[in-house]
Amino acid sequence: MGDLRVLVVDDHPLFRIGVGTLLAAEPGIEVVGEAAGGADAVTAAAALRPDVVVMDLHLPDLSGIQATRHIVAANPGTGVLMLTMADESESVFAAMRAGARGYLLKDAEPDEIIRAVQAVARREAIFGPDIANRVLAYFSRPPASEPVFPELTGREREVLALIAAGHSNSLIASTLCLSPKTVRNHISNVFAKLHVADRAEAIVRARDAGLGRS
Repeated sequence: MGDLRVLVVDDHPLFRIGVGTLLAAEPGIEVVGEAAGGADAVTAAAALRPDVVVMDLHLPDLSGIQATRHIVAANPGTGVLMLTMADESESVFAAMRAGARGYLLKDAEPDEIIRAVQAVARREAIFGPDIANRVLAYFSRPPASEPVFPELTGREREVLALIAAGHSNSLIASTLCLSPKTVRNHISNVFAKLHVADRAEAIVRARDAGLGRS
């Protein structure tokens, strides 16, 4: 099948060259290119068609997450391994949603980086130990209950609940400290989003969902 083709993307030259040298020294891996920015990474990936892109998160112009999204959309066969200092959960999950298959921190051991590149090429998901524990904890949490009528904003649900409780527009306005015009606007939005014709129909829908009950 030939050597595993890798593109290394990082805006710090010493780190980029170091990772490239590390990978190129491993039998079966060929570093086919480097890029210092997100836009250059997208262009290089399109031209070189690497098996794996080793991608930093914080890059000039396009971020690593944006670049990953473009690369995976253009060539789903390319695996992306994030190699970054960013260890926030938000960054990890944003990278996964963008299509990255792996996430390592830059303090990973050299052999860990090599194994991660090889695993991503095999279409496996790979995480550093701390990141893996965080991912497992996230998915082991009980799912958050989805609010009723998710198409409504929080304020619109408050207004609907008060309608279902039998409150008049003026009472809703005083309860929520809103102007009567704002209340009317919220009610119009609720009716439109729930596809109901009038207040009575809205009350039925709301009470069926458990709103407005004492």
